[in-house]
Amino acid sequence: MKLQLEKFGKTLISRELGSEAFKAFQTTLRGLPKDEELEIDFSGILTLSPSWADEFLSRLLNQLGDKLILLPSDNLSVHATLRILKEVNQRPFRTK
Repeated sequence: MKLQLEKFGKTLISRELGSEAFKAFQTTLRGLPKDEELEIDFSGILTLSPSWADEFLSRLLNQLGDKLILLPSDNLSVHATLRILKEVNQRPFRTK
């Protein structure tokens, strides 16, 4: 399954909004077959803050492990945020 993060907005900021997005996505995630991977697509995202991404992506990583795959992005805020999360979590995200 591919998730366009843009469905949550183009500017993804604040811990509170990331947590709300994560909770809202849980219903969709429950319908995901256990062996299916979840690909995160950053297309259309203007800003991704570490706080939003920690609440959403880090929690997905804890929930899905290696079934979570981040698709390539040329967005500098995405790159910087993922670098921060990798350091904080001491766990890299799987990428394509």
